[in-house]
Amino acid sequence: MTRALRATVFDLDDTLIDTGDAWGRVCADFVARHGHRWRAEDTVALHGNGGWASYVSALCGGAAGVAEVVETCAAAMVDECAAGRVRALPGAVELVLEAERHGPVGVATASPRSFVLAALEGLGLLAVLRAVVCGEDVVRVKPAPDPYLRAAAEVGVPPSGCLAVEDSPNGIRSAAAAGMYVLAVPRGGMTLPADVAHLPAARAHSAAEALPLLTRLLAPRPGLLIHEGAS
Repeated sequence: MTRALRATVFDLDDTLIDTGDAWGRVCADFVARHGHRWRAEDTVALHGNGGWASYVSALCGGAAGVAEVVETCAAAMVDECAAGRVRALPGAVELVLEAERHGPVGVATASPRSFVLAALEGLGLLAVLRAVVCGEDVVRVKPAPDPYLRAAAEVGVPPSGCLAVEDSPNGIRSAAAAGMYVLAVPRGGMTLPADVAHLPAARAHSAAEALPLLTRLLAPRPGLLIHEGAS
């Protein structure tokens, strides 16, 4: 079976922007105020975790609810953006602009909208995005397919006609479950779990390396067919 890819939906954190350290720092400060000492494994647990706020709330032993976690940490991340500490990953802006040359582009992320808009505005990308789906926009977050299904609806292209660009295992699971073709850019060259490794159709080590792959997938050469399944 073959299909044409007519839209692209990007994850945000650690796919387009370098926020792993910032989110860890902000959440560590938050839980410290409630008597929890942040651990390295807590930072790891945040990566690709759509339920990140529930995780942080649980570390506080019930002293802070999910809504408080989202509001406080999102505000702190907006401050990180204002201070210039949230930057695009090398090649990420070019990747989005290249995708936009071939069709509508969206973002699907578990991060809160206030932070997402601040980050995208800082990158100068808001004007090129047809859809921005954030954590508060869906009931079921990644790895459920809901964020990518909503993004596909908002860009006006069926999921089977969309390319998803993702870094995390849960994000890849989400996009694949939605029926999208997945270009994986694992953070720091991480090894994907066995149940995820077969899902991406293509992989790159960085956004810059992903650029020619994205171009080939969105604008196949004459006679080149894009087949379903991993490669």
